[in-house]
Amino acid sequence: MNRVRQQLATAEPAALTDAGPASLAESKPVRKVESSPPAPPSQRDLRLDLFRGLALWLIFLDHIPTNIVSWITIRNYGFSDATEIFIFISGYTAAFVYGRAMRERGFLVAGARILRRAWQIYVAHVFLFAIYLAEIAYVASSFENPLYAEEMGVLDFLKQPDVTIIQALLLKFKPVNMDVLPLYIVLLLLFPPILWLLLRKPTIALGASVVLYAVSWQLEWNLQAYPSGTWLFNPFAWQLLFVFGAWCAMGGAERLSGVLRSRVTLTVAIAYLVFAFLVAMSWHIPVLGQFMPDRLAQLIYPIDKTNLDVLRFAHFLALGTVIVWFVPQNWSALQWPVFRPAIWCGQHSLEIFCFGVFLAFAAHFAMGEISGGVPMQVAVSIIGVGLMIGAAGLLSWYKGIEGRNAGPRTKTTDADLAGGEA
Repeated sequence: MNRVRQQLATAEPAALTDAGPASLAESKPVRKVESSPPAPPSQRDLRLDLFRGLALWLIFLDHIPTNIVSWITIRNYGFSDATEIFIFISGYTAAFVYGRAMRERGFLVAGARILRRAWQIYVAHVFLFAIYLAEIAYVASSFENPLYAEEMGVLDFLKQPDVTIIQALLLKFKPVNMDVLPLYIVLLLLFPPILWLLLRKPTIALGASVVLYAVSWQLEWNLQAYPSGTWLFNPFAWQLLFVFGAWCAMGGAERLSGVLRSRVTLTVAIAYLVFAFLVAMSWHIPVLGQFMPDRLAQLIYPIDKTNLDVLRFAHFLALGTVIVWFVPQNWSALQWPVFRPAIWCGQHSLEIFCFGVFLAFAAHFAMGEISGGVPMQVAVSIIGVGLMIGAAGLLSWYKGIEGRNAGPRTKTTDADLAGGEA
């Protein structure tokens, strides 16, 4: 009898399902574990901080008009850019932070934390909006150059500040380079029921996200902007990338591990990246455009950023596949000092993103009033990234000091833009 019990205790779950009634009764705890909701990862993945920090640098460089240094960013060599990286990681970290809270403390507590974080980011957006407009208005009036206000999309504010402020508070009016935070606010507001479904039926949750994405394309859904047009980042479409990131955090990445580790998948991903590279080069080198078949051009164009074109989403997936292959989670180089600046920026992404918006306009101003030559473009790019690193390093240092002074307490997991406790 003891031998039988020992065999049952060490049996595989698949074998237990074929056992008799008594054995099934004894195996009940094992089956309960298998059917429980997926748990978010328990350890912070430094790759998320690293690539989110790099994405913040790339966004800053892309926000500087006519900047030769922006040629190092990925938007020039494929269909997607740093925005896809940023939104995917934001969805992953939101599930990372709030998934465990919802499992342990319930929907109401976790949902309240998510909504509180959405409110905090809304306040940060309003604060950024006020300071950003003050910066642009001061420069435009001091240097008697109204083109700054026109280029940054704040001319309507200067003409009708009373109406424009109301529209800004409603997230309808957004100056240039201020479209990401409103998108993230809307995604967080909708996240509590999505996370609840991800914990119970992750496949259905992802499927519902895909359906919403398809319907938004078919019916041309988007939110209205002020004074005209629609949102630059359509939340009905970009939610797919956010939910996909959350789905990966809630066990989806493990379910895809076999596919991602396949050499066939890697080959297809690299082939697609090469195809996207050749197409992107045809945009910059007119001679290459002659080799683009007309039927192919009609099929793929326009590659819509506002509605997260399928080609952009596929390009991001191809990049992610290559990264998973060559940058594993236990990659020892993640501890190297050379990557620490990017990791700092990724760990304080809300503050660094807002700071980058200011720096991008300051760089634009310096290039417009002092010199627009290549040396100045390189200088403002290097100085801007250096200031972002310095600010992130200072925040990390202060956070470390604050943690040591607080003494031993319950460990919290900071996902920055996601915020909250795990």
